[in-house]
Amino acid sequence: MIQALHTGSQGMVAQQLNIDTIAHNLSNVNTNGFKKNRVEFQDLLYTTIRRPAQNQDNQAQPLGLQLGLGVRQAAIQTLFSPGNMVATGNPLDVAINGQGFFAIEVPGFEGEELYTRDGAFKLDGEGNIVTSDGYLVLGTDQVPENATDITISQTGLITVTLPDEQEPLEIGQLRVYKFINPAGLDKQGHNLYRRSASSGEPVEWDPEADGSIRIEAGFLETSNVQVVEEMVSMITAQRAYEINSKVIQTSDDMLGIANNLKR
Repeated sequence: MIQALHTGSQGMVAQQLNIDTIAHNLSNVNTNGFKKNRVEFQDLLYTTIRRPAQNQDNQAQPLGLQLGLGVRQAAIQTLFSPGNMVATGNPLDVAINGQGFFAIEVPGFEGEELYTRDGAFKLDGEGNIVTSDGYLVLGTDQVPENATDITISQTGLITVTLPDEQEPLEIGQLRVYKFINPAGLDKQGHNLYRRSASSGEPVEWDPEADGSIRIEAGFLETSNVQVVEEMVSMITAQRAYEINSKVIQTSDDMLGIANNLKR
């Protein structure tokens, strides 16, 4: 009964993390390029009371006695399934159709690029193409002041139209990178990811050799969170939390009965 108290408490802690993760998913349902998270659980070590063996009559015992000690949080996995594409009509809104990330230069990470799926880009006061936080999008040059139109092709080529010029002017090529294990990227907040040993090295996308990625200008990728799925998961986690709390209450009642046997 004492072990049941600890096992129930482990289950409540695990389901609390599950609820926290679901809450984070739901809070980012309208975040551009957000990828939902999922908690994975594992059972804890077992206390072996008796192993399967042969008895004195040389008869095999098919089963032993092993008591489980509860549950633990094994990992929180980021699911990089694609979100929906929403048309905005803004030429600086860009979505990646496929597995890839834009490269971003962030102060404080000199010599290291950060990565994002959020393509809601802007122009700053100097004509640089930047994120909503003002971080420079790599692979782009300054847009001339007299440019009348900005176009981003499906290969990431950026061109502008200038007055009295018939041919568009190329001002950059969006740098897009792929990872062998994007779920291993280190989340930095602000829709940014950082390379880690688990993610592997970034591989720059070559539009001529790799047709698995397309750049969609005038579109934004929405969050891949499905509200109905998260609500069902939240109800399931809540019920599991209640069941584990009931285990603690029942164990406490049984201990109370045992303590009152002498009365």
